Amino acid sequence: MKKFLLYVLISWGLIALFPLWGYAQKNTTPTVKPINIRDASDNPIPIPQLGKKHLLIFYVDPDHANQNTAFTDHLEKNHILSDNIHSFGIVNLKDAPMLPNSIVRAMVRKKIKQTGADIYTDPDHLLRDGWNLGDVNNQFTLIFVTKDLEIKFLSKGELSQQQIDEFYRVIDEYK
Repeated sequence: MKKFLLYVLISWGLIALFPLWGYAQKNTTPTVKPINIRDASDNPIPIPQLGKKHLLIFYVDPDHANQNTAFTDHLEKNHILSDNIHSFGIVNLKDAPMLPNSIVRAMVRKKIKQTGADIYTDPDHLLRDGWNLGDVNNQFTLIFVTKDLEIKFLSKGELSQQQIDEFYRVIDEYK
């Protein structure tokens, strides 16, 4: 009887693990695909440099643009200098319904003119849905994508010190 119970328990355990076996066999690094976003004048454009350079993307909800201010201030003063990494911002317009898109785009154009930064817009969750990012509402989302279209870093909301350390580790790996 004990052998029978042991056999049943082992069988159930193996059956429970079969779905995990297939998962472990797959590549678990999320990947992205080419999609179009919008420039500051609302013209569709493909994600710049996708597949050509590593990308550092700041996907920001304008309602919560002040999240991670110390982190972004530090990056503005200490640029990531690498010919292998292209950095830019994408403003998530869809999750800021109280801010008219035309006003936000005017602010983006002004910021581009002042700083020379590359800033684009996303009026309809094009990036969120195209790359399966999940809920990005009210979030400062930081994404690092390799030339091979793999997401190597993804953070939403306030960055912890551990996430900041991991961010710089990833950046150093791909510089």
